[in-house]
Amino acid sequence: MVVDILLRNISKLYRVATQKELVKSGNALADACLLENAWIFISGSTIKEIGVDGKDAIPQSISREIDCSGRIVFPGFCDSHTHLVFARSREEEFEDKIKGLSYEEIAKRGGGILNSAKKLRETSEDDLLKSAIIRANEILQSGTTTVEIKSGYGLTLKDELKMLRVARKVGEQTALTVKTTLLAAHAIPPEYKENREGYINLIITEIIPAAAKEKLTDFVDVFCETGYFTVSEMEQIMQAGLKYGLRPKLHVNQFNVLGGVVSGVNHRALSVDHLEQISDADIDALGSSETIATLLPGCSFFLGIDFSPARRLINSGVKIALATDYNP
Repeated sequence: MVVDILLRNISKLYRVATQKELVKSGNALADACLLENAWIFISGSTIKEIGVDGKDAIPQSISREIDCSGRIVFPGFCDSHTHLVFARSREEEFEDKIKGLSYEEIAKRGGGILNSAKKLRETSEDDLLKSAIIRANEILQSGTTTVEIKSGYGLTLKDELKMLRVARKVGEQTALTVKTTLLAAHAIPPEYKENREGYINLIITEIIPAAAKEKLTDFVDVFCETGYFTVSEMEQIMQAGLKYGLRPKLHVNQFNVLGGVVSGVNHRALSVDHLEQISDADIDALGSSETIATLLPGCSFFLGIDFSPARRLINSGVKIALATDYNP
């Protein structure tokens, strides 16, 4: 049975965009498409009409009416960069951060991504799902309605697919809309420490094809950074993903400018994420492309690193998004 709901007497309705706008950039970002004294008509799960009291005719025969007097209504948050599926948090590393160790120094000691990978490999799919559902319900209650969830803490064929299956189930078992991203190229696992090419070959010839065959992933990602994956390695993985219709969403420029942004734009990446460090060439490439710059200010705050130059990017016409980088 379809339920028709009317939100009435909305003090301020922030639509963010009009029906004709797919993306916004530059000065247009300052316009949140505000309507005052507005109403919204929802039929089932679809917003059918938006109007203003006293100006637009309100639909009749409504199943349920909600009085929003004195309240603000705005769209749910779309969190386009998260690592929501993980085994356990890494709070033991917080002491290292307090003592002044950097992200790279903690990683070299076996912390960071490899620490999470070790914990995840020891955790069952059922237990992973239980903890992910708890987090999913928490972000729903905070206003997130759509979320991207990455793999990347498995670093084996079995465990990367396990993570993606859990992410898909989160979308099936909660009210969240979930998109998934294969991030097998998150770090080189210990067993391939002396055989980088072997692990990259595993990603290209086994992990990507298996994830695509099971329809477990919507995108492919690579952590392009000093000590992780080079631009050349990222390009090999992007090209392998594109053969299966997996558009890239990339980790680039978190600590160093290596050329990953321009490469991502050239490979039609949907987004390039982090950008705490950025060059003029990167900004020029983004400004003339459809690739979105995803900024993660929570990451900068927590790690004590530079923030992405948001205002500079906006003034240069770059399309931007904000996300949380929710991770262990």
